[in-house]
Amino acid sequence: MTESDLRTILGTNIKRYRNIKGFSQAKLAEMLDISPNFISEIETGKRWLSSDTLVNFAEALEIEAHEFLKPQQAPTDDISRFIQNYTEKAQTAASEAVIHCLDDLRKKHFPESIHKKKRKKR
Repeated sequence: MTESDLRTILGTNIKRYRNIKGFSQAKLAEMLDISPNFISEIETGKRWLSSDTLVNFAEALEIEAHEFLKPQQAPTDDISRFIQNYTEKAQTAASEAVIHCLDDLRKKHFPESIHKKKRKKR
């Protein structure tokens, strides 16, 4: 395997994991404090990056750094990661919605004045 092959694999995987997370090049660049053009050059295999930058990419995309150097994985792996990512987001959103509804019910059925009176009796 040549250095060019490694750059291609690296770039392809960074792009793939970026897309799985739903990040644009601009969004990822902002997160990493680098230019979107640099990300484009990495994803197209035109540029190489330092090990520190590789670790920063891995942290931003929430994967292990060595995953970037693996040849293309089966599409089912991508689909699984995509589903897992969005399932986690949906669970968080659903939990927040339930908490909001419960808070609304508490305010409607147990106004603050009742809570204050009970606290004073203690």
